[in-house]
Amino acid sequence: MAKTRNLPGLWAGLIVVALLACAAESRGAEKLIWLLRDLAPLTVFDGPKKGQGMIDQLMPALIASMPSYEHVVLRVNKARAIQMLKDQPLACDPTLIWSSARAHSIIYSTPITGLHSNGLAIRRENQPLLEPFVHDQELDLLALLNTKTVKLGVIAQRSYGEWIDEQVSHGPQQQLFKHYGSDPLGSLLQMQRVGRVQAVLGYWPEIQSKADQVGLPKDALIFYPVKGAPKYQLIYIGCSDTEQGREAIHTINAVLANLGDNVLNTLKAQWAIPDHTEEYQESGSVVPSVIER
Repeated sequence: MAKTRNLPGLWAGLIVVALLACAAESRGAEKLIWLLRDLAPLTVFDGPKKGQGMIDQLMPALIASMPSYEHVVLRVNKARAIQMLKDQPLACDPTLIWSSARAHSIIYSTPITGLHSNGLAIRRENQPLLEPFVHDQELDLLALLNTKTVKLGVIAQRSYGEWIDEQVSHGPQQQLFKHYGSDPLGSLLQMQRVGRVQAVLGYWPEIQSKADQVGLPKDALIFYPVKGAPKYQLIYIGCSDTEQGREAIHTINAVLANLGDNVLNTLKAQWAIPDHTEEYQESGSVVPSVIER
């Protein structure tokens, strides 16, 4: 199959997917459960960019290229997704980063894209709380947590990258607020607004998108990369580490190879940070150095 230069429109793609799913179901095809959550710039469930995330636009082409499966798309929170990847014979999450703690239960695809790593966002009026821990525009996260002056909101069961996970795990756990809800980041931003937490972790485009959804002004928050974390974070599709999951990943890798870099870079550029478009597009080409395993 020739490399795809342009992805089909989202709605047209979903119609094709629905028809393929019906046909697969009528043949008694194996069920593949896709696990999604609101995670800009990968997936966007609400707001002006609804359905325009990179994975949102990739999924129709990906599913259309796997007609032998009955595809079922579920919206679940992170904790539920991780549990289903362990319990289901064939479930896949297209928004994962690699984690050594999960590699025994999840089989990963080849990298599908690279994003600027997770970092910390704080309300502008609370910025002085961070100033002693910011050097060269990067935040010493563990030192901040150890002062016990900032309550940090995190999404339960989510990996923010191995370096950040390590810093969080070694900090005082009473300084963390772990949210398990269906819209955890939105809830954490609301809690931040009223002072129950002072800072939250996430991707900057994700935080900006969710802030817009909950009515926060665009300049209300300031974002800091975490000192020591890699500049970019690779995104993978992860499936249940079962015979069925390994077979699905083999097929997924072939599909991704056929789609080619042009499609993925085009999608990624739509979410580029102003004045960093070229850098954002190039992030997918630094695959070997993004994550130290």
